[in-house]
Amino acid sequence: MTPSGRRDRKLDQVISVRRARQPGRRLSDRRGGRLGRAGRAVVRPFGLALFQGDADPPPRSRRLTFNVPRRLGLLVPFKTYNLVQVAELVLALFVYGPTQAMVTDWIGSAASASIPESFAHLSGVAVALPLALRDRWPLAAWRVAAVVMPFTIWVTVTTGAMEPPYMVPAGLTYLMVLYSVAVRCDRQITLAVWIITVLAAWIVHPNSMPLIALVVSVAVLFGYNVRTRRTATERLVAEERRSRLAESAQAVLEERARIARELHDVVAHHMSVIAIQAEAVPLRAAGDPAQLEAGLAEIRGLSLEAIAELRQVLGVLRDQDGRTDTAPQPGLDRVDELVANARAAGLAVLVKRAGRLDGLPPAVGLSAYRIVQESLSNAMRHAPGAAVAVDLRRDGDELRLRVANGPGAAPGPAPGAGQGLVGMRERAALLGGSLDAGPAPGGGFEVRATLPATNGETT
Repeated sequence: MTPSGRRDRKLDQVISVRRARQPGRRLSDRRGGRLGRAGRAVVRPFGLALFQGDADPPPRSRRLTFNVPRRLGLLVPFKTYNLVQVAELVLALFVYGPTQAMVTDWIGSAASASIPESFAHLSGVAVALPLALRDRWPLAAWRVAAVVMPFTIWVTVTTGAMEPPYMVPAGLTYLMVLYSVAVRCDRQITLAVWIITVLAAWIVHPNSMPLIALVVSVAVLFGYNVRTRRTATERLVAEERRSRLAESAQAVLEERARIARELHDVVAHHMSVIAIQAEAVPLRAAGDPAQLEAGLAEIRGLSLEAIAELRQVLGVLRDQDGRTDTAPQPGLDRVDELVANARAAGLAVLVKRAGRLDGLPPAVGLSAYRIVQESLSNAMRHAPGAAVAVDLRRDGDELRLRVANGPGAAPGPAPGAGQGLVGMRERAALLGGSLDAGPAPGGGFEVRATLPATNGETT
């Protein structure tokens, strides 16, 4: 560090020590900072109202807009017009004529006033211009009205036409502009505009100030109420839009979960059977070409069945129009196919049925089929060669499933991630049922499920 830098550092330390020894000065600095912030907070709304602020864009409505025909495109400056803005221009022209005629009469009847007749046209423009700007730029329209209002008051006072010195057209125009400001501007800007208006009325004509303040307050409060209701409506629409998007996203997630469950069940079952068959066929054939060919044909049939089910599950994803595959979903009437595949893979499967199992709702039949399919697949993977008992029972309005396998003849592979059990529980829960799975007391594994047999439908 240079000598000059060291001197500056020591000087800063001395100044800091001296300030620390002056608590009264620190307190005054804090008070000055608070007063400064408070002053800026008070002055800021007036700065926004007079110079820096802006209004919200006008609400869009397709019903209030129209396009100009192409053949008239060269004759008009804009291709699209808003009916509200056109009505404001027509109203401005309508106000201009009576105001100009009224001021012309005042100038003619005031013998002592030396006012040029051109001031009548200026008065008409001063009253009509804020109306023309009111819909597109309401805050700018108020600024214009605040600037030209002293001119119209001066004309009224000079001609001695009215007491208090307010033109009726100018007053109505000003009230309409105030309403637009309250509807389209922030609350701080609206309050600042109201205060400026009341103070100006008190300066111009103190006797009429209470009445002016009352009328102005009614216009401002009415506009602010409209703004509040419009904002609440917009928030409600935005919330409904977010709710619809959330529901759509939830529906997408549920559909993805459903497809994932279907894919897991189809792939896990058929691939397990195919893998076991591919391993058992050469051993069973023992060099016999006929048995080897029959085993390969059986594997081919299982592969084609798996492909057909995959096509059925993925059909909705391939269809851009959202149409689903119209092929019937598997149900309990196809349990025998699962049992035949499991027996071909080396399992000793015993099936028991009780009660009326036909006429089940499609969702219940599909879920029951998938639970049995996943249970047999787990038995083939983790307990090869085991004895499996499948019990299907209709008990009133409930369908009870039980798939239990004993210990396998050979140790199976290590357990996977457990997504099959999760998928079975989700299927049962979606229908309002329940599913329990766990090791059996004498060894092996057992799956018990209870599903509603009606699901709100008549059978």
